Amino acid sequence: METPTLWWLMSGVAVLAELLTGTFYLLMLALGLAAGALAAHAGLGTLAQTLSAAAVGMGAVLACYLVRKRPAGAPSARADRSVNLDVGETVTITQWNPDGTATVRYRGTLWTAMHRPGATPRPGAHRVAELVGSRLLVEPIAAADRADSADPA
Repeated sequence: METPTLWWLMSGVAVLAELLTGTFYLLMLALGLAAGALAAHAGLGTLAQTLSAAAVGMGAVLACYLVRKRPAGAPSARADRSVNLDVGETVTITQWNPDGTATVRYRGTLWTAMHRPGATPRPGAHRVAELVGSRLLVEPIAAADRADSADPA
């Protein structure tokens, strides 16, 4: 069997494995194996074929990783309103426990609320900022925010 054929078969196996597992990175490695096949078609030696396959494959994996990586300041999916409809809702906290939690009635049941790190826990209206497991991470609502939300302009 010719060397380019082996490279193409390995590339096809990587694509098949990607289709079965859904791992996009295997597709990038298949690109590297295809580069090895093209190097074999160009008549390069075994070392050059292997190096080109490794360079293209790892370069594609690295590029895919960097493109898919979330920006450092982006909020987590737990704090995204389009993912979690509880984000942005208002709860009223009457008393904070010494451990920094509070029990609130929300959506007809009792929830445990935690304040955002760095915020001073105080009773009053709070906005759900994030859902952490089965706990609500809340932040206080400023008086100006409450006045704006009460005014249906």
